[in-house]
Amino acid sequence: MIIETNNERETYEAGFSLGETAARGEVFALTGDLGVGKTVFTQGLAAGLGIEEPVSSPTFTIVQVYEGGRLPFYHFDVYRIGDAEEMEEVGYEDYIYGGGVSLIEWADLIADILPKHHTKVRIEKNLENGFDYRRIEICRY
Repeated sequence: MIIETNNERETYEAGFSLGETAARGEVFALTGDLGVGKTVFTQGLAAGLGIEEPVSSPTFTIVQVYEGGRLPFYHFDVYRIGDAEEMEEVGYEDYIYGGGVSLIEWADLIADILPKHHTKVRIEKNLENGFDYRRIEICRY
C-alpha cells in the first residue's frame, strides 16, 4: 500500500489509521532518513491505539513503553544500536512477542532479528513534490 501525504497532519493520520486497526503482537518496522516524519507517524499510530500521553523518540533509552491505550505500545529507536546483542540486553523479545504493539524506528539496522511476520513502513521525501510531501509505503510480511 502507498500513502502520499502533503503535511504533518496527513502523516500523523496515516499512522493513526494503522494504530486503530493494529492487532496484539503486531510489529511495525519503520525506516526512513532523518527528518522524514518517523516520529510524527509514530505519534499518530500511538494515538490510534488510544495512547493519550506524549510520545517522543526513545533515542537514549532504546524502548519506551506506553500502557494507557487499548493495547500496550512498545516504541523502539535503534538508531544508536551497535549490534543485535544490545537488543537482547534490552529484552526486546519480551516486547515484540508480548501482548502489545511494537514499532521499531530504524528497523533496517536490526533486520536480521526482526520477527518473520511484521509490517514494514518506509517513509520517503521527494522535494520535487514539495517540502512537506511524504511517500509512505506499507508492506506486510
